[in-house]
Amino acid sequence: MTASFALIDGNSFYCSCERVFDPKLRHRPVIVLSNNDGCAVSRTGEAKALGIKMGAPMFKIRDLCKREGVIVFSSNYALYGDMSRRMNAVYERFASDIEIYSIDESFLDLTPVAPEHREEFGHDLRTTVSTWTGVPTCVGIGPTKTLAKLANKIAKSTPQLRGVCDLTSDEARREWLPLVALEDIWGVGRASQAKLWAFGCKTAADVAALDPRQARQTLTVVGERIVHELRGRPCIDLEAVTPTRKGCAVTRSFAGRVESLEMMQEAVAAHATRLGEKLRHHGLATDHVTVFFHTSPFDSGPSRSVSTTVDFPEASNDTLVLVRAAKWGARRIWKSGYRYAKAGLMTVDLVAPALSQRALIGALDREKSGRLMAALDACNQKHGRGAVVPAAVGIARQQNAWITKFDMRSPRYTTRLNEVLVVGNA
Repeated sequence: MTASFALIDGNSFYCSCERVFDPKLRHRPVIVLSNNDGCAVSRTGEAKALGIKMGAPMFKIRDLCKREGVIVFSSNYALYGDMSRRMNAVYERFASDIEIYSIDESFLDLTPVAPEHREEFGHDLRTTVSTWTGVPTCVGIGPTKTLAKLANKIAKSTPQLRGVCDLTSDEARREWLPLVALEDIWGVGRASQAKLWAFGCKTAADVAALDPRQARQTLTVVGERIVHELRGRPCIDLEAVTPTRKGCAVTRSFAGRVESLEMMQEAVAAHATRLGEKLRHHGLATDHVTVFFHTSPFDSGPSRSVSTTVDFPEASNDTLVLVRAAKWGARRIWKSGYRYAKAGLMTVDLVAPALSQRALIGALDREKSGRLMAALDACNQKHGRGAVVPAAVGIARQQNAWITKFDMRSPRYTTRLNEVLVVGNA
């Protein structure tokens, strides 16, 4: 049977999650901001109609938002992540093989569904998701993942399709691909667009008509793969099993500016705590971390950007080991007289702890460490992230400049018992 994929994603996902729990927001312009309330990362159609662009800095659109009554939210990742989980639970009832592509996008294997029933399948899927979670979606269907991605884009921008576009047939592709711009093709960035323009390509149909060998010479094997995918030949498999992570990072811009070593060490200790949580969640460990921090290019003072890598005797995901390394690295590259705007930790070459080589000197008591980290994770899972943290993070961390701002965050309705929506008595 011919392969078929569906891509379903939430429309203005972050904003839609906010609307689920506050019906008064329907038909009103809503935006959600990035970390530290910096710029718009999600916009409803009403907000887009006011001219608010993706990535627009809040300080530039603040007056517009006040004048037009735009509802502004800080990012509420706990809520969005849980709503994403609920949506994927619905998808599992419709397809046995699913690839979670991002927080609001998932690919489904539709190969078992007969071609004449796939469009109906898409409508049933989005109706069920809307009914069960309240989040509106669009569905794109195609014989390849690239075409499913394009179909999803078409479904979003073409109201008469009622949220579902099927590019399975040759006729449908002949109709729609000439209307798709280069920038809307999955995997075609700005540099690739310029090269394709030089060949006279202006639409997805033009790219599909390219000689695959010519595409490979110009855009490497990725370009050749795009041509085949646009022609309906699958070259990108569904990743139903999430591939093992090769690296991990925790980076944050500061709410204010950090000018003391003590505060910087608290910040990187907090990042190390989060890094440990991530590594344990994926069953991985690392034997080194890279610590970095830098000033902002928009500040008027002196600029500085530095980093250092700290190695451990053996691979670990123990928060206390990571915190010690992060603090030591920060102290090694610290220099006063600068107003630092961002810091973070990065690591690569992750390994499973059981497969990593033990140290001859300074070996970690893995059994004791495992019990301690399990207890730490259990407490934070039960009482909320950050309920129990190393003292190195700072006792009065809520007052520190490095804490990310969420001044306009909505309640975490589905993950915090004390923030559950309460309906009062009439």
